[in-house]
Amino acid sequence: MTLNQLLVELDGYKENEEVIVIGATNFPESLDKALVRPGRFDLKINVPMPDLKARHDILKLYLDKVKCDPNLDIEPLARSTLGLTGADLANLVNQAAIQGSVRGAEFVTQGDLEMAEDKIRMGPERRSLELREKNKEVIAYHEAGHALVSLYTEGSMEIRKATIIPRGGALGMVSFFPERDELGYTKKQMLAQLDVAMGGRAAEQIIFGDKEVTAGASSDMKGATGLAMSMVAHFGMSEKVINIL
Repeated sequence: MTLNQLLVELDGYKENEEVIVIGATNFPESLDKALVRPGRFDLKINVPMPDLKARHDILKLYLDKVKCDPNLDIEPLARSTLGLTGADLANLVNQAAIQGSVRGAEFVTQGDLEMAEDKIRMGPERRSLELREKNKEVIAYHEAGHALVSLYTEGSMEIRKATIIPRGGALGMVSFFPERDELGYTKKQMLAQLDVAMGGRAAEQIIFGDKEVTAGASSDMKGATGLAMSMVAHFGMSEKVINIL
């Protein structure tokens, strides 16, 4: 009955009551057709993820509420937080404040913010995980492989950080700075991503040999496979597909 009454109000039978109905959803494709038919929700506004300037302003808004290092630079953090929502950014500042308080610091530093971002993206540090020296060596070469390929591949993004500190399900990671928020990646940039993804496995093969490679490249292979399939099936970037068309 509540739903039916809402639909009646949306039809505008009682215009003199000056009722405005506002709805929000993350899944518009799942809404009932009776709710979204013409005449009910007349204006639809898409709210995308915050862009670079928006992330900068959101971070500044929340950082103004905590005591920060006077030399704090928000710009690198705004660049590296591509894909995070406003709520994520608020959580990032909160986690950084907690980190500073645990250290007994007087103010939040750049390092606190970077650690908070790593925690949000990859999970907390796995301090209890004990790795053998051999494992650390393999992980270090693997991540160095990603970093080196990125440095020497045209179209790759700037490296932000390379680490072998285990977090979440990852034993190490190389993260990147996008130069700007890309509205559409080029074929060169996508091929660079594929090259960088293969850099870890390539480093293992060069240093330890084909028979000593590990399963550490599993997520790299999965991501590269998905990107390659999209390039061929969705973006028409395969020469063979173009020739067939």
